[in-house]
Amino acid sequence: MVRIGLFPGAFDPATNGHLDIITRGALLFDELVVAVGQNPEKESLFTAAQRVEMLRELVRDMPHVRVESYTGLTVEFARRLGATAILRGIRNASDLQFELELAATNRDVAGIETVFILPSARYAFTSSRLIRQVAAMGGDVSSLVPPAVAERLRAKVRPQDTQENTKTTKITKNTKKK
Repeated sequence: MVRIGLFPGAFDPATNGHLDIITRGALLFDELVVAVGQNPEKESLFTAAQRVEMLRELVRDMPHVRVESYTGLTVEFARRLGATAILRGIRNASDLQFELELAATNRDVAGIETVFILPSARYAFTSSRLIRQVAAMGGDVSSLVPPAVAERLRAKVRPQDTQENTKTTKITKNTKKK
């Protein structure tokens, strides 16, 4: 029996933490499918096609790892693939609470197990949301994402002009005093 793992996420953008989980998770399965999903509750910076393209570039030298996009329920996609388990990374207590509830539901509803991996310590506090925010403010995220992703982030996100924001803030404060 071929053991297929499914690592779902938005990957908006893919981070070094994601790559850490992919690299280590690939050792646990005969095949690992990195699945780029759509979260209707989040507005994406990159399109699903762009995220798939970036991830395929990042895992091209990893045997037995492939990248696909999907819509709908993760467990339904896992069933279609014949996945043995869903792979998830857990960074902190908040992740753990959410992931435990999701894993129990997935097991009860769809009969699929979840395998949890803790990220390497240096990636334990990074998130795609935080990386997008730092990049948007002109910060250097090159230690948090692969070089190809950092390049695409720079091209996609125009740092806000902090001097202009300061002027706006001062004008607002002066206006309120009148």
